[in-house]
Amino acid sequence: MSKSMKIIIAVTSVVVLLSISFAVGCMLSLNQSSVTEEPDVGLINEAWEIINRYYVEPDNIDYRELNEGAIRGMVEGLDDPYSAYLTREEYEFEQTGYQGSFGGIGAQVTLNEENRPMIVAPLEGTPAEEAGIKTGDVIMAVDGVSTENLSLLKAINLIRGEVGKPVTLTILSEGENTAKEVTIVRAQIVSPTVEYSMWGDDIAYIQIMSFNEKTNDQVQEALESLDLKNARGIIVDLRYNVGGLVTAVVDVASHFIDEGVILTLRDNQGNTQSEYADPEGVFTELPMVVLVNNYSASGSEVLAGALHDYDRAVIAGETTLGKGSYDSFFTLSDGSAIYLTVGRWLTPSGREIEGQGITPDYELTETEDEAIDWAAEFLRDNH
Repeated sequence: MSKSMKIIIAVTSVVVLLSISFAVGCMLSLNQSSVTEEPDVGLINEAWEIINRYYVEPDNIDYRELNEGAIRGMVEGLDDPYSAYLTREEYEFEQTGYQGSFGGIGAQVTLNEENRPMIVAPLEGTPAEEAGIKTGDVIMAVDGVSTENLSLLKAINLIRGEVGKPVTLTILSEGENTAKEVTIVRAQIVSPTVEYSMWGDDIAYIQIMSFNEKTNDQVQEALESLDLKNARGIIVDLRYNVGGLVTAVVDVASHFIDEGVILTLRDNQGNTQSEYADPEGVFTELPMVVLVNNYSASGSEVLAGALHDYDRAVIAGETTLGKGSYDSFFTLSDGSAIYLTVGRWLTPSGREIEGQGITPDYELTETEDEAIDWAAEFLRDNH
């Protein structure tokens, strides 16, 4: 598998914390030479030749900037809010997020219906929470740069940055007609991907906030630490989880599904590649309830869909976001990269959830801890 490429299943490509991505992420190889038909690039070459030959101040031409502008324009021409062009510096900085620690404000983000970045949830004890950032806040601008027509990845990269440096967000809160500016000093953010506890004496509770390189190890730790021997069931809480690395999703699913397809990736040629369960560490067959809401997206939808298709879990909460596409970084020769939506993913039974989401078995009006109480009582009453 190509280590130069990550496929991301996340709405944003890791938590920015700000987070980015399914957009799903896994170390799968994509053959960059698989394009069999060359597009007509005559106009691009023609424009390049005219500028190179006739521009009045040829010594002032910055060819790197011209290249970047041309590539950025092509990607923006796709009108895909998840695809983006990153310079070498932006790409190097972006990759740090998958390791679970980076400079940011401490909030997960996704896109709203107008394709503006929107806060999914501020993380506890982070600069975002301390500044009063709330779920549902829409980011209209970052340091004066409008987020209109910006890809999610570009918006997130504007928000993330050097620890100790301020960033000013123009925020439009739910129910408000006027945006306000909020200045936040970036901090070193360590993504809290997993939290766990016993809910009462007999129900194991695991909350997964995102899927990064540390998630499976932390789920393993949770399963080792919780009293599974005396537990009547497990609650997996995927509310506000916007996705992450596909490999992490598959590894986590393999603690509960011992064999079979976890998800299938389908590219633009109709070719498919399936990812299979590969149990390692603690495996359990305890009954499960998975909690989701309308912010649950991509990687969390993959996990919920697989557990549901194999009848391993009851799904409760709200219909999920419906981010059924996956994305990959393609590194260019100068170290820059294109982040591109390259396919759709399917649940084990072949369901495509793009634009539809996963409908819960039980729609809940309960929120926060009340939803966990509901799930615990359901497990006690039925198992």
